Amino acid sequence: MKPKIWLSPPHMCGEEQKFISQAFSTNWIAPLGPNVDGFESDIESYLQNDCHVAALSSGTAAIHLALILLGIESNDEVICQSFTFSGSANPILYLGATPIFIDSEKNSWNLCPEQLEIAITDRISKGKKPKAIIAVHLYGMPYQTEAINRIGRNYDIPIIEDSAEALGSSRHNVKCGSLGDLSILSFNGNKIITTSGGGALIAKNIDTKKRAIFLATQARDEDIAYLHSNIGFNYRMSNILAGIGRGQMTALESYVTKRRFIFDYYEQNLSHIKELEFLHEADGNYSNRWLSCFLTPNYENREMLRIRLSKENIESRPLWRPLHQQPIFKNSPSYLNGISDDLFDRGLCLPSGSNITTKDLDKIISIIKACF
Repeated sequence: MKPKIWLSPPHMCGEEQKFISQAFSTNWIAPLGPNVDGFESDIESYLQNDCHVAALSSGTAAIHLALILLGIESNDEVICQSFTFSGSANPILYLGATPIFIDSEKNSWNLCPEQLEIAITDRISKGKKPKAIIAVHLYGMPYQTEAINRIGRNYDIPIIEDSAEALGSSRHNVKCGSLGDLSILSFNGNKIITTSGGGALIAKNIDTKKRAIFLATQARDEDIAYLHSNIGFNYRMSNILAGIGRGQMTALESYVTKRRFIFDYYEQNLSHIKELEFLHEADGNYSNRWLSCFLTPNYENREMLRIRLSKENIESRPLWRPLHQQPIFKNSPSYLNGISDDLFDRGLCLPSGSNITTKDLDKIISIIKACF
C-alpha cells in the first residue's frame, strides 16, 4: 500500500521530551504542576493583550466553561456560527440551552454580521434575547472581529471567540485568542500545535481564570475535607500533556510559516485551473492556514477529486457540514443565506500538516491537475 498522506497529523519538534521527562523525574503526574503553569504562561506571553489562560482537557470543555461563566442556563438562547465543527455548539446543549445558528459571509466563510443582527433583533422581538455569541475563526481565517464585536456591544451580548483552529492567526496584528470577551483554544492532535488532547480558556482578568480553574477541578471548596458547593468538572489539563504543549510552543511560529507556505504552494501551482477558488485573506487578516481549502465547481467535482485522492491513500475532507444540517440540531432556529450550504457542497480540505514534504505536495497537485 502507498504511504498515507494525512490531512493534518501531529508534528513533534523534539523539545517536548525535555518537559515530559521533567514531569516524570519530579513525579508531577497529575492535572496540575510546573508544566501546566508554564504552558499557561507561555500562551499568555504569546497572546499578550492582558490575557489570562486556563489549560483544560479540550476546546469543547473551554466553551462549556465559558458558557457557565457567562451565566447560561436551561432555556436560554445562544447564537452560534453554523459553519463549524459540532464541538462549537454541543456545550450549548449540555446546559439545556438552545443554539441559534447563523450563516456565513463570503469573504472569510465565517459568521455573517448582517445575518447576526437580523437574528438578534428577531429573537428580541420574540422575547428571547440571546445570552452569548459563539464566533469561530474557521480554518485559521479570522472572522470580521470589529463588526461582530460592535454588534455584541450594541446589544450587550458577550462574544465567545472560538480560536480552536486559529492559534497563530491575527486580526490587524492582534492575536486570535485575545479578541473576544472570552476565548478558547484547542490542542487536539490535528491542530497547529498539539498536547495530544487539550484546550484552553482565555479570560480578560485573573479572577475569571481562577473561577474557570475552580470549576475545572471539580469545584472543590477550600476545606480539609472534600466540600462542594457548586457543580464542578474534571476539565483540567494534565502536567504531562502540558509538557508536550510547552515543547510545541517553541515551534509554533515555524509551523505557521510552513502552513502558510503550503497554502501558497497549492495556490501557485493550481491557480491556472479556473474551476478552483481559493480563500484569500481580507484586509487586516493574517491566517495560520491551519488547513488549505478550495472550492470546486460543484458537489460532483468535489467528490470526484476526494475519491481520486483517497485511491492514492491521500486524506482530504469536505469542508464542515453546517450545523443547521446536523440531525442533532434539526429543531434549532437558523438564519440562513445559503452560503455555508454552498461551501459544504463544493469545498475540499487538502493535506496541510507542517511536516508534509514538497514531494508529497507535488504528488497531490499532479492528481488535482489530472482531474481538471
